[in-house]
Amino acid sequence: MSELPVQSARPGGGRVVLTQISSVAWEHPADRAALQTLRALPGFDEIIRKVAAAISDRGVRHLFTASAVRVGPRQRPKLDALWTEVLATLDWPKRPQLYVTQTPIVNAMAVGFDDPFVVVNSAALKLLDREEQRDVLAHELGHIISGHVTYSTIAIILLQFGLSNLPWVAEVALLPFRLALLEWFRKAELSSDRAGLLGGQDTNKAMMTYFKMAGGSAGDDELNLDEFLKQAAEYEASGGVWDNILKLMNTVGKDHPFATVRVAELQRWVASGEYAKILAGDYPRRGSEDDRDLKKDYGDAAKHYSDKAQTVLNDIEGVVDRARDAFTSAFRKK
Repeated sequence: MSELPVQSARPGGGRVVLTQISSVAWEHPADRAALQTLRALPGFDEIIRKVAAAISDRGVRHLFTASAVRVGPRQRPKLDALWTEVLATLDWPKRPQLYVTQTPIVNAMAVGFDDPFVVVNSAALKLLDREEQRDVLAHELGHIISGHVTYSTIAIILLQFGLSNLPWVAEVALLPFRLALLEWFRKAELSSDRAGLLGGQDTNKAMMTYFKMAGGSAGDDELNLDEFLKQAAEYEASGGVWDNILKLMNTVGKDHPFATVRVAELQRWVASGEYAKILAGDYPRRGSEDDRDLKKDYGDAAKHYSDKAQTVLNDIEGVVDRARDAFTSAFRKK
């Protein structure tokens, strides 16, 4: 990954309003491919229907109405105003409710089914400054606009409470479902990271958000974003066979990509010119998606996903073959 100059927002903090922007503009090809893979799993549709019916929007909302603080003009008005600005920048006409929940874990999430809402953890508000909070809110709005929320809500529920606690999925192959769900969950984050950048339009602040999520605040010390970007490039460059296997093993059980992967992916997207094109007004509008060649779109996404997966599989096969050869050779010498 080549290093890129970190760009800041326009003078005065002005942001381009992305009128009628479609989520297609920011969706990562691996996100779409992973979701298609997930949907192809036997029993997936039935699981989605049953979990959604059992939990419902009302059930999820009751939980946060009872245990969190709902943001509004008279409750955290500064955060409410920031939410208004994010909705305006991404030109989203609906206003999902916003909650803050008390927890030491730095995170936020968009949850629900037909009427999703956003929850921000108090630790995230404490760690991040206003512009970094803007990035987080735009990230979560990106999930909503992309239609991720039904799947991500079910992912959170199933990963939190475990598939084995749900008797009606006893005969489903649990491990493949869990792994596929996590794989999609991680890729969906890459899409919404782009939405976060589009909502804030400040690459410096976007990168700092993931930097702080990885290492916390500086306290009485100093943070160096350039050094973190070099660290991300180092992780990306370690592409040997064993390195790839270690990356796979370290990632497979995670619900979010590593922070270094997120900044690397975001840098690549900026370097591709797509981010600048969107700010210049060159992006698909909502309702125009049918005009695009969706078969080619999904084909390209599937290729991106399968090629990456095949590379890892080939690496693993190579290691196994060499291990077998070494084992056989050792016995022959005896």
